Amino acid sequence: MMREFEIERQFGVKIESMRPNKGVYLLKTNIGTKCLKKINYGVQKLLFVYGAKEHLIKSGFNKVDKYSLNIEGKPFALVNEDIYTLSEWIDGRECDFKNNDDLTKAAGCLADMHLASKGYEPPENSKLKTDLGRWPTLMEKRIRALDKMRDMSRRKNNKGDFDLNYIRNVEFYKQLGKRAMAVLINSKYMDLCEIAEQEKSFCHHDFTYHNIIIDKNDDVNVIDFDYCKRELRAYDISAFMMKVLKRSDWNIECAKLILDSYNSVSELEDDEYRIIFAFLLFPQRFWRLANRYYYNEVNWASNTFNNKMEELISEKEKYINFIEQFKELYNQKEETI
Repeated sequence: MMREFEIERQFGVKIESMRPNKGVYLLKTNIGTKCLKKINYGVQKLLFVYGAKEHLIKSGFNKVDKYSLNIEGKPFALVNEDIYTLSEWIDGRECDFKNNDDLTKAAGCLADMHLASKGYEPPENSKLKTDLGRWPTLMEKRIRALDKMRDMSRRKNNKGDFDLNYIRNVEFYKQLGKRAMAVLINSKYMDLCEIAEQEKSFCHHDFTYHNIIIDKNDDVNVIDFDYCKRELRAYDISAFMMKVLKRSDWNIECAKLILDSYNSVSELEDDEYRIIFAFLLFPQRFWRLANRYYYNEVNWASNTFNNKMEELISEKEKYINFIEQFKELYNQKEETI
């Protein structure tokens, strides 16, 4: 097969076996087990990601899926204009979000990773990926998009269950979005972005169970840095929390466990809790689901969309209850909108 031959030639390896595994290929080679992945973004972004991982390793955080270099010293192979990377295959199990011990370890590991990310100077020919300073505008755009999608669903002649559910619930989520924006605007968001800019730190941006691998020595490894970018650490923390919380019925104890564990490695400032609170309030999941549905971003069956929508709606009460508890526990005041 041409691709295998090209991969072998460009990376200077011998492939003994190759099998697909969750969107990537598991390769047995003469230099160990590797992960072959086709990436859907350009070389300049890849160099940013490569540089970020190398920076972590140099800073002592080496539990990552390090890239192999090709025979020219570059972290990719070009096959018919497709870009492939070859990285370490990390053996282990995915982090169990229902296991407190795993959560404690993962949150501590995230803090270690954020500390190690400081001082990252991306390679010269890379494309800087950053969301610093962008969230007020992003939130505003996404709140407007909720209205736009409501108009789209109203105009439909044959409305499906998803459309009806969307129309019925969009106002609730829009109000959450406005609350989140008010919290963000009345925070030290821009100051914190400036500090992050000076510290030259970055975030993983997809810190979730399938990218957190616990190996046989019980060490936590972080893989798949495709989305990493300059960003406030509060983003990674809140996104991680939300992925855990939706699986634990929005249990405040889980949130506390994650934050306590993170703080035991790297203390969060009061101003950062404010940003975390804004992110927890923002209806990101509702917006993303609707966006995927109305703009055909993924081709799921329509009942898949609706099942996800109904799942989201069914958590409303527990979620609001959680938000109130979080406000009280972490002393978060809200300005009236």
